[in-house]
Amino acid sequence: MIPNIIGTVSIWVIPLFLVAIPVYGVFKGVKVYESFVDGAKGGFQMAIRIIPYLVAILVAVGMLRGAGGIDMLAKWLDPLLGKIGFPVEILPLAIMRPLSGSGSLGIVTELVNVHGPDSFIGRLAASAYGSTETTFYVLAIYFGAVGIKKARHAVLSGLIADIVSLIAAIIVCRLAFL
Repeated sequence: MIPNIIGTVSIWVIPLFLVAIPVYGVFKGVKVYESFVDGAKGGFQMAIRIIPYLVAILVAVGMLRGAGGIDMLAKWLDPLLGKIGFPVEILPLAIMRPLSGSGSLGIVTELVNVHGPDSFIGRLAASAYGSTETTFYVLAIYFGAVGIKKARHAVLSGLIADIVSLIAAIIVCRLAFL
């Protein structure tokens, strides 16, 4: 019964919002189409302002991964990580995730293809991917879009949150899947 209700709601919720929001705007006296066009124009201008930041971060990530820096670091840290229960296969994901969502998704896909989706590594990779954030990407895009030059404590706070999320993913996956 409940799965049927959830299935029905999930099918209709987005179309309902797509109709309800403009109807609510008309009801409130908002010029809906003009507001939509103004928002689209602002979004396009924002996209133009963030393109340099986006290109810079994608080039840096590509260089790091292409040069084999992540794999070399994983081999170097393998003895230490093994002692604390951190699977070395997840290290490239842990390094890439704060930098690039698409790069880290590629690593997750590779881990799932190699180890299997129901393996501990596959489940941990998916959990780590879902519980961490693309910190540097978000800071570069959002801070760059509004012209903030000094990130101050945002970088450290974001990285600490990523580390805590990664540790939590490891602990939860160890408890749930081992």
